[in-house]
Amino acid sequence: MQRLSAAALVGSVLVVCRAAAQQPVPLDGPQRPLQDTLFERLIGTWRMSGSVGSRQVSYAARGDWVLNHQFLRLVMRDSAQVPTYEAHVYIGRDNLSERYVAHWLDVFGGRWSETLGYGTRTGDSVEFVFEYPDGPFRTRFSLDPGAGWTVLMRQRSAGGDWRVFGRFLLRPS
Repeated sequence: MQRLSAAALVGSVLVVCRAAAQQPVPLDGPQRPLQDTLFERLIGTWRMSGSVGSRQVSYAARGDWVLNHQFLRLVMRDSAQVPTYEAHVYIGRDNLSERYVAHWLDVFGGRWSETLGYGTRTGDSVEFVFEYPDGPFRTRFSLDPGAGWTVLMRQRSAGGDWRVFGRFLLRPS
């Protein structure tokens, strides 16, 4: 009787272990941290210079992994004596939809941060599209291994053409 009970217990454990082993890891969630060879190269501190419209600007920027390695956080702060612009950009990946997501939070507040950007990768670039209340906006992050990162921001005019809003170069600091 004891041998049958022991055999039944071992059999039950094997069935449970086999069932657990066959359960696939979900595509997204805590067990699937973001492993991205492109955005891994944005980790670190950067000097960010460029233009917004016709105005020249410079920022200090820092990229790091946050939230269980689910998001790359890029923090940008105006380099002026009294900073006028600061942004925290969280870039993640929706594995089920096979696209990137971007949460762009900045000094312009909640109205503009409610829009989620969706992006796709082509080579060493990811372009995000944000459908803002005043029209679509595109932000492309591109890596040039010899020169650093470029960020090109374009917005759609009322006439339907795409115009450059801002252009930046990020170099390691």
